Amino acid sequence: MFKYELVHQCAKTGARAGRFITPRGVIETPVFMPVGTLATVKSLSPEELTDAGASIILSNTYHLYLRPGHGVVERAGGLHKFMNWSRPILTDSGGFQVFSLSKLRRINDEGVFFDSFFDGSRHFLTPELSMQIQKTLDADIVMAFDECTDGNADRTTAKNALDRTAKWLKRCGETELNPGQIMFPIVQGNMYGDLRRESLDAALPYAKCGIAVGGLSVGEPKPKMYEILDGLKPLLPRGMPRYLMGVGSADCIIEGVMRGIDMFDCVLPTRIARNGTAMTARGNITVRNAEFKEDFLPIEEGCDCYACRNYSRAYIRHLINTDEIFGGRLLSLHNIRFLIRLTQSIRKAVLADRLDAFAKEFLGGFSGE
Repeated sequence: MFKYELVHQCAKTGARAGRFITPRGVIETPVFMPVGTLATVKSLSPEELTDAGASIILSNTYHLYLRPGHGVVERAGGLHKFMNWSRPILTDSGGFQVFSLSKLRRINDEGVFFDSFFDGSRHFLTPELSMQIQKTLDADIVMAFDECTDGNADRTTAKNALDRTAKWLKRCGETELNPGQIMFPIVQGNMYGDLRRESLDAALPYAKCGIAVGGLSVGEPKPKMYEILDGLKPLLPRGMPRYLMGVGSADCIIEGVMRGIDMFDCVLPTRIARNGTAMTARGNITVRNAEFKEDFLPIEEGCDCYACRNYSRAYIRHLINTDEIFGGRLLSLHNIRFLIRLTQSIRKAVLADRLDAFAKEFLGGFSGE
């Protein structure tokens, strides 16, 4: 029920353009996936996401387990019906949330004890429970439960997390999913090339039509992330989509595609939008700043998003600085459309065998975060 078609691969860069066929629709890759942690991409409707070109979105196991509870979602008819989204959904396993909320958790080989971040209640998340929650939510793509480590972790810590991730993956693989669901295993190993290769070897038997690279963009310098991806590039399976987790800046997406990555996600576009920041091909601009008070141009000239077609920087600045929700919504729409348009442009460049030229031109004028 899941199939990946490699449409074209650049001989020079190894970048790929593909079609990921799922029961709920075809995903053209490379693709950026907006994040809807709590069964919604913050402030945006499913119809707006469709208009922005989103072909797949993410939700989160950890958060939906705590609120409203996966049983509630099941009784509503599953996550797609609950949130009125008919296209594919990928659910994160909760592993990254366990890492990012480290002060509230304790890990052992069986699973993770953690305190709820909103009411302090005590929970124990295991690989089996993570998979059961995702099965109940009925997401199309479910992620194996893994242990993520900080970008500065020492080798012993990284090795222990890798070994635990491999043991947990075996347990995840024993869960029988619903028809129309597939599991992606996750490659860990921190910033150690040999550990990355070891983790990949453990993950490959469980990669039926997709594999993820986790534990990057967790505090390490960007060149280090690219170095790890360079090492994995010739080893990743060719006939399935490759997903780089938690990466959503324009420069990292381009660099990732040039290293053979097909799928990306990040909360970045909506998070910075709520703080008054817009993504552009020249880099981020802080629209709330005084310099935009009488700037009646769109956020980015040439952008086809709803915000740029209808509103000025001055108006959006006014909304942001008066705490009007509409301002954050407009910037969220723009930022998500910007990243989707970017991946569409990258795809066209791959198909034309000119991604290296596209990347040089784009990155030459881009001021990174």
